[in-house]
Amino acid sequence: MQIAVASGKGGTGKTTIATNLACSIAQTGEVVQYLDCDVEEPNGHIFLKPDIAETQSVTIGVPQVDTELCNGCGECGRLCQYSAIICLKDKAMTFEQLCHSCGGCMLVCPTGAIKEKAKEIGFADFGSANGVKFGQGRLKIGDIHTPSLIKRVKTNSLDEGVVIIDVPPGTSCPVIEAVKGADFVLLVTEPTPFGLNDLKLAVSMVRELKLPFAVVVNQSDIGDAKVHQYCAGEDIEIILEIPNDRRIAEAYSVGRMIVDVLPEYRKDFAGLYKSVTGKLKGSNK
Repeated sequence: MQIAVASGKGGTGKTTIATNLACSIAQTGEVVQYLDCDVEEPNGHIFLKPDIAETQSVTIGVPQVDTELCNGCGECGRLCQYSAIICLKDKAMTFEQLCHSCGGCMLVCPTGAIKEKAKEIGFADFGSANGVKFGQGRLKIGDIHTPSLIKRVKTNSLDEGVVIIDVPPGTSCPVIEAVKGADFVLLVTEPTPFGLNDLKLAVSMVRELKLPFAVVVNQSDIGDAKVHQYCAGEDIEIILEIPNDRRIAEAYSVGRMIVDVLPEYRKDFAGLYKSVTGKLKGSNK
């Protein structure tokens, strides 16, 4: 089972929910894996403090042009929809950051002048932390191939047990790649105007993808009631509410888990997992 923890905006507490949920599942004795797919700024390791056993370099294929074979026909540039390769004055030029690694330019080149070379885009780390199997992606600074790295991290998903996927914020391509294939999506929000605006975007996304979902409201006693009113009007279940507890903020500020510092919250995260599994079992009947 894959549970994706997503949010329409950053700073809502997505990683807090994802890491504490993973730890709560591990404490029941179930096999659980946490994958940090927020590869531009992974921070789950701050709380889980994993022992990294393996680090893999992640590469993608980008075109390399042999200028001696290139006749400047321009077929490659006409095919590429991202302008990653173009011909100027009968000379092919490549822009690796724009390349989506489809390989089409190599197929249409009549002289065989285009070959593929490996471009390193980041790293994937794997290990374990207190019964939680751990994985994360780290995109190289300046690179933009976020979905490719997320896809690579997810190829190491467990075939058994529960996989918690910490999704990048927003609703763009990296988010789509991260939630793809999930059995359930938890949308984490906050009861503020910004939280509501971006929650609406996230709801539209998961509905378009036809993924079952529910909402977690973090800092539920701040702001106003508009998030609750919206969810009620859209028939969206709020599956968990976390109050604006100073003790949580203090634990967060030093990289400690809620369920470790405040044991009374263990039942809340255990209940969250039970609710998700119950919904999935109900939908499969």
